[in-house]
Amino acid sequence: MALPSRGPVAAPPRVLTVAGSDSGGGAGIQADLKAMLALGVHGMSVITAVTAQNSLGVQGYWELPAEAVRAQFRSVVDDIGVQAVKTGMLASIELVETVSELLTGLDAPVVVDPVGVSKHGDALLAAEAVSTLRDRLLPVATVATPNLHEVAQLTGITVLGQGDMADAARALLDLGPRWVLVKGGHLEGEAADLLYGGPGEEHWYRAPRYDNRHTHGTGCTLASAIAAELAKGQEMPEAVAAAKEYVTGAIAAGFALGAGIGPVDHGWRLRGA
Repeated sequence: MALPSRGPVAAPPRVLTVAGSDSGGGAGIQADLKAMLALGVHGMSVITAVTAQNSLGVQGYWELPAEAVRAQFRSVVDDIGVQAVKTGMLASIELVETVSELLTGLDAPVVVDPVGVSKHGDALLAAEAVSTLRDRLLPVATVATPNLHEVAQLTGITVLGQGDMADAARALLDLGPRWVLVKGGHLEGEAADLLYGGPGEEHWYRAPRYDNRHTHGTGCTLASAIAAELAKGQEMPEAVAAAKEYVTGAIAAGFALGAGIGPVDHGWRLRGA
């Protein structure tokens, strides 16, 4: 059956993810592109590392050369252009430095997910690269989206409850990003996140906590969803609200895969969940 002619179709907003590949498809580049498609933007990728990964954990990873990362970035940005960028796993000092340099002066919002460890506790950033990420990458971020483990890595602050999140957000903002989203998903009770952009710019986002262990890719998905909403022209508080709604549904619909922790469901709206 022939499809009806629609004529020329305008390209959707373009979002670039700079991150590692998850061979199990639950996190990393794969999660980023699924979330971007679900939210109506055109996703593109710069792969920084390849992981051997499944529902049980990360069995190994291999960084790409800095020249390969630089070439991928320039190839996309110089021809296609971007309306938002999301960064994830950067693995090493050299790659953090390379990506920070590439993003400096870019005329598009940058969402930095400062990935340090996987859902299973496997290291995805060399310990010696944490200070480089803090000093070089956070200052070029429009918004940084650390979880509580990453907050402690970057600031030395241990968040024990929601009352500690504002202090952590202020400490992170002092490191240079325009906004900080402190994610409280590892705390007890409701899933509460704090977006902070300075005095008078404090926004809380709360959602029910679902009794579902299949949450692999949550952080990647949230950061990519924020980037997608920013690319569509949303202001930061509204972009985070829309992304939070999307990832909450994806967590609720997360499914078992393999013998360990399954992924969130990026297509939950398509399936009517």
